[in-house]
Amino acid sequence: MVIEGPIGVGKTSLAKRLGQSFSGEVILERPELNPFLERFYRAPSQYALPTQLSFLFQRSQMLKGIRQTDMFSKTQVADFLFEKDILFAQLNLEEDEYRLYQQVYNHLLPDAPVPDLVIYLQAPVDVLLKRIRQRGVEYEQLIEREYLTRLCDIYSRMFLAYKQSPLLVVNAENINFVDNESDYHTLLEEIARTKSGRHFFNPLSVV
Repeated sequence: MVIEGPIGVGKTSLAKRLGQSFSGEVILERPELNPFLERFYRAPSQYALPTQLSFLFQRSQMLKGIRQTDMFSKTQVADFLFEKDILFAQLNLEEDEYRLYQQVYNHLLPDAPVPDLVIYLQAPVDVLLKRIRQRGVEYEQLIEREYLTRLCDIYSRMFLAYKQSPLLVVNAENINFVDNESDYHTLLEEIARTKSGRHFFNPLSVV
């Protein structure tokens, strides 16, 4: 199972809760281990390529670990989709950089596992910016509205065409997975019903 969506939408918090609920292994992205990330937010054009390659190598190592694990021994819940790497590369790299990146990507991640379910969390840019400010990671405060808007747009376009796994699209603007048990269990019910195809969950419509 994979949780995806733009920065600040709640991927990691939800992945941790679902891991507990399903007694599964939680596989988390570790942005703090990327030595170029803070520099990327300060000087995007200068550090986009090393930032992307660092994330790519990190995910490649994670993929090796997943392949060495018995995939049927327990549920695995991740807060990232391997395909997101291409997404950010398309967003941030120049054309020649992207061509180089693609060569490395095709060598390292040729057969990433297909999740049995993808949960795509959406929220308006204003909500994402507010959550980013609240969690107080220093370098994240450099994220600009225009960048976040472009990121949300490219996520939407990716999942509009996504067909590899069952997909649950969740409006995460007014739902609190961490502190509100009712919100969380309502989402669990939606997850249980999502066996195939594309589904949309808008908590505002839940009575």
